[in-house]
Amino acid sequence: MKITYLENVDSTQVFLKELIKEKKVKIPHAVVANIQTNGIGSRGNCWEGMKDNLFLSFAISLKELPDDLPIESASIYFAYILKDTLNDLNSQVWLKWPNDFYIKELKMGGMITNITKETLVCGVGLNITTAPEGFAKLDIEVKRETILSEFFKKIKKSISWKQIFSKYEIEFYKNQNFFTHNNNLKISLKDAELQEDGSIISNGERMYSSR
Repeated sequence: MKITYLENVDSTQVFLKELIKEKKVKIPHAVVANIQTNGIGSRGNCWEGMKDNLFLSFAISLKELPDDLPIESASIYFAYILKDTLNDLNSQVWLKWPNDFYIKELKMGGMITNITKETLVCGVGLNITTAPEGFAKLDIEVKRETILSEFFKKIKKSISWKQIFSKYEIEFYKNQNFFTHNNNLKISLKDAELQEDGSIISNGERMYSSR
């Protein structure tokens, strides 16, 4: 995975999409910034970024994704791999459905995915050094480059969705005291039932990750 490093950018995801659109990079490719001024968060919100945290976007060809990966759950797949990477480095981070990173009861980051020109683009924001009020930062001291190196090594292995889901399913109980959003409605995850394709069923309604 070739990486383009930037000092300052409005959004790594927007920047990478433009590179892809203009055919200026070869996929797979990643963009990392020291400062991100207008990151894209969930539900169209802006992810507030502080200097030297992890601001990352990476692109992978749809043809390179595992054959059994439900494309609507790609964000869960890659978010879990990143969570697993951080756990291997001794962090206690966990993944709230569908793709928010938490330390105990506070959010420390998130991931969103979308498709452009037969390419999956994933955007990641993680508070690895500092965090705004009401958010958490990573509970270990580790270099950004170490996280990226280990994360991309795992991605290169093209782990099957079945393997990832089998581990994610075991940890899903951690969601029971939290909420998610669907069509701007706040939905309790207390009685949500996780399905094999990564969706959940709550109050008889099936919901997929919309990120």
